[in-house]
Amino acid sequence: IKFRRNYGKSAALNVGFEAAQGNVVITMDADLQDSPDEIPELYKMIITDDCDLVSGWKQKRYDPISKTIPTKLFNWATRKSSGINNLHDFNCGLKAYKKEVVKNIEVYGEMHRYIPVIAKWAGFTKIQEKVVQHRERKYGKTKFGFERFINGFLDLASITFVSKFGKRPMHFFGLWGTISFLFGGLVSLILIAEKIYKSACAIPTRDVTEKPLFYLALVAMIIGTQLFLAGFLGELISRSSNDRNKYQIEKKV
Repeated sequence: IKFRRNYGKSAALNVGFEAAQGNVVITMDADLQDSPDEIPELYKMIITDDCDLVSGWKQKRYDPISKTIPTKLFNWATRKSSGINNLHDFNCGLKAYKKEVVKNIEVYGEMHRYIPVIAKWAGFTKIQEKVVQHRERKYGKTKFGFERFINGFLDLASITFVSKFGKRPMHFFGLWGTISFLFGGLVSLILIAEKIYKSACAIPTRDVTEKPLFYLALVAMIIGTQLFLAGFLGELISRSSNDRNKYQIEKKV
């Protein structure tokens, strides 16, 4: 399969997954840093150990420190947010999948970094790891940089939100909207009550509108209202989606 232009790794994987026909699918980067000798063992773990997905772990890496340290931080954050605590290298290109996995997940944008997370939230929980050999890069240059590091964490936040609140956005926006609106309303009531009390006791005080805290409360109430509106819009979009009642069925008994 050859694209007319470079659409990125996620697009390549997604199209490849759609075209794959075998019961086991193996992916491997083309930078020659992964060894094809690992494929038989990955295949065995899928067939014999009944794993849904096996991800490689480049335990000994031949990458510059400018890439290894951010990678460790990225993997730590992904483990904590996804609950997949047995993986150390989420973005390793050398992976093995059951056919059912690749046919029931969608990879887009730059979400190839989070395929194990996407698979888990699709219901495929038998995810294991295998230490694989990592070779030093001989050709080309890595495209990893600060921009990709930031984008990776933004994608992680995005996929975490969509997986948890994609079908119930009001639960997220409504909660924080309520907290923000109540905070602003409570602060406003306190300021008004203080003004009334001091006026009744003939205690000199500034007008409520002259206090910075009043405007903070006003902003909090406006933000709370906007979050509510965002929740309503999210619910409308979710209810009109064709995937609103799409679920993964393992078997019928």
